[in-house]
Amino acid sequence: MSPPYTRLTIDDIARLAGVSRTTASMVLNGRAEQYRISEATQQRVLETSREHNFQPSHSARALRSGSSNTLGLVIPELTNYAHASLAQAMEPICHDAGYQLLVVTSDDDPQQEQAGIEHLVARQVDGVVIVPSSTDPEQYLKWRSRLPLFLADRRLDGLPYVVTDAESAVTQMVSDALSEGADEAYYFGGQPNLSPSIDRLKGFRAALAKAGIDEQAGWVRARDYRRSSGYSLMQQCYRDLGRYPRVLFTGSITLLEGALAFISENRHFDIAPQRIITFDDHQLLDCLPLPIDAIEQDSGALARASLENLIGLINRQAPNCSTLPAKLNWRSRKASLAGS
Repeated sequence: MSPPYTRLTIDDIARLAGVSRTTASMVLNGRAEQYRISEATQQRVLETSREHNFQPSHSARALRSGSSNTLGLVIPELTNYAHASLAQAMEPICHDAGYQLLVVTSDDDPQQEQAGIEHLVARQVDGVVIVPSSTDPEQYLKWRSRLPLFLADRRLDGLPYVVTDAESAVTQMVSDALSEGADEAYYFGGQPNLSPSIDRLKGFRAALAKAGIDEQAGWVRARDYRRSSGYSLMQQCYRDLGRYPRVLFTGSITLLEGALAFISENRHFDIAPQRIITFDDHQLLDCLPLPIDAIEQDSGALARASLENLIGLINRQAPNCSTLPAKLNWRSRKASLAGS
């Protein structure tokens, strides 16, 4: 059986250092000089604190100062490469700004998301960045009286946000694929009511219109952004057509993973779609037998814009909504040059 753990208090440190609780508190909270506490006493308290690995209560300090120097981030999944990249990009920026980042996940479930926000509020974060799972702005507007709040990657009416310009990027890449003579293109997407899904589908349909191609029934298919959905969508599409579509766009790298899993499982790389385009990018795509064009979000820019606006809100400054350009990775063109 594990031994019981003892949580030291500031009273314990004061007793061990042979000083009053008030003196220990002043030293450990950086106010020793203000109250003219001797250097020897400071050293004794600090050495005792280090010896026993003691840290003052963060909650108590936050109550006294009105600031916890922590920020919250709510994302759907840490297994989602785009959202994990956003969290990774935010952490050093927070650190440089003097904040600690606390991350919770929603699993794209509005109820779980609300519980996560409540947890962050209970931890007295100074503000929160959210990749929202709900399409109802009221779910987030109600929190604005409690703490500064900023949206990243997905937008909602009435709330400040930063997103990637998905529509024009998708139009450009799908248009390029259709310019090679294909007379069809299929779209695999996530939850259709989320703003990224709306933007990506708009871009896809704009490319069809630009090419003078009428969308046919079954070309647009959507579930959610999970890998399993990509697999199911590819499986059903192959069964319906008896072949693979000539051009395929997947709305996320997780959907692409699922689609490729079905192709690989059946050893169909030789009859796979002629052109595959995906939203989100990963270096592993450089190692596949198929040249997959990808639209890459700038995670660093999303993180910087989100945190600059959130810290501005904390300091009572007006936020700015913004749309950032995406980077296009043309693997199909590199493959053509290599083969020529």
